[in-house]
Formats: sequence, C-alpha cells, structure tokens
Amino acid sequence: MAIRVHLDHILKERGMTSKELCAKVGITEANLSILRSGKAKGVRFGTVNRICYYLQCDVGDILKFDGELEDGDEE
Repeated sequence: MAIRVHLDHILKERGMTSKELCAKVGITEANLSILRSGKAKGVRFGTVNRICYYLQCDVGDILKFDGELEDGDEE
C-alpha cells in the first residue's frame, strides 16, 4: 500500500493503549485494528481529526506516503 500507517509508534510515544484511543475517538477496536494494520481502504477525515487531537500529533505523524503508486490506481 502506498500509504503507511504509523499509529502504533505514536501510541507508544504517548503511552496510550489502542483501547484508550478507541474510547476517546469513538471507534471500535476492530476498526482501529484495521487502520493500524494498514489494511484500511479509507478513513474519514473526522476520525483522523479525533485521532490527531487525542494523540496531539499531526496527520503526517501517523500517515506516510511511500512514493509508490498503489496497484489498481488509475493515473
């Protein structure tokens, strides 16, 4: 996937568990797990906003572009 998720690293830095983040953000542990694993095909901006707010980070801290075009994407 062309977008890498670095949520685990930020959670560790902040000393927060994924369960705590789920409770604050208002998403299920299953959905956060899909996001953390990098298998999510999309995420709502509102969810990213809440994650960044509660982790006190920037979007670029948790989502990184690897410079590659994902297979199946049209140019």
